[in-house]
Order: sequence, then C-alpha cells, then structure tokens
Amino acid sequence: VQLQASGGGLVQAGGSLRLSCAASGGTFSTYSMGWFHQAPGKEREFVAATTRSGSYSYYADSVKGRFTISRDNAKNSVFLRMASLKPEDTAVYYCAASSRLWSSSLTDYDYWGQGTQVTVSS
Repeated sequence: VQLQASGGGLVQAGGSLRLSCAASGGTFSTYSMGWFHQAPGKEREFVAATTRSGSYSYYADSVKGRFTISRDNAKNSVFLRMASLKPEDTAVYYCAASSRLWSSSLTDYDYWGQGTQVTVSS
C-alpha cells in the first residue's frame, strides 16, 4: 500500500487545515488508518485513528475537540480536519495504515506516507 499525504501548509493560530491521504496499491477498506505527527527533535506521536469502516474514531487528548479524522473508502482516502490550531501543533504529519482494528502505537502500523508539514504561527 502506498500512501500520499497532502494539504499541509502555514496557518495562523486559531486557523484550520484539512489534510488528505490518498492510498493506492491495496484494499483500502481492510486497513484502519491513523495520523501521527512529529515535531523537530521529538518522537513521532499519535494524533488520531479510525476503524476500517470509519464508524469509530480515536484521538490524542491534545487534539480532542479540535481535530476530526474521517475516511472515504470509495475514494481510498483518509482526512484530518484540524481546527483551532495552536503553535504546538506545528509538526510533520504522517498518515499510516494498520491491519489492526485500530491502534495508537506506531509499531502497529504497516504502511506510512511521506509526511506533510504543518506550521502554525502565533
């Protein structure tokens, strides 16, 4: 499975962005999907995940109420809507696919996209 993330950019604090991740080369609906981020000098961290059907979603405490993960299996895509952005959200954002029902652990993900940079200015 190949994953291509896009939609990052520079935004002011309080603004919004929508990240997209397009999948190819596999059966997208058989994978749960997650988003992770990695700030400079820090480890990659879980942001959000959704199950294969998109019926259930899970979030890191730091983004609950601000970020929304969704997917469109017909378009082989997963999205991350980010609102009320804060400077501490600045990071490279990665989408990933897992054969598990869902997971917040990096090691449970089998495929990774290349990342898209999100920069939030104060």
